[in-house]
Amino acid sequence: MTGTGGPLDGNAIVLAAAKASVSGERLPELVDRAQATLETRRDEYGRRYECVHEENGQVVFFVEEGHWADLGAELGLERREWAALRRAHAEHLRQLGGELGRRAEFETALDVREVVVIG
Repeated sequence: MTGTGGPLDGNAIVLAAAKASVSGERLPELVDRAQATLETRRDEYGRRYECVHEENGQVVFFVEEGHWADLGAELGLERREWAALRRAHAEHLRQLGGELGRRAEFETALDVREVVVIG
């Protein structure tokens, strides 16, 4: 099965895969798998977390540290797999921050929180 990478920017996935112990073919599959779960929780995330950007059906939330570890455990992922997902979502936010002129703000937030992109 080949994954599409869901709402994440292709460059974000490539960069995350290069830094992770997960192949470039496997990471899009993991992203799609996580998206299937995240999509069912979109409303819950909207009530619980800070939405930092929303556009074209894509929503970006800041979540607590450890969120990806918890979600990874729920999905039965190995540490390297959920860490690659966390890195891909963070890299997507960095690229989005550059486009929006908010890169420094987003970088600072990533020091204390994680990010989830749903779309």
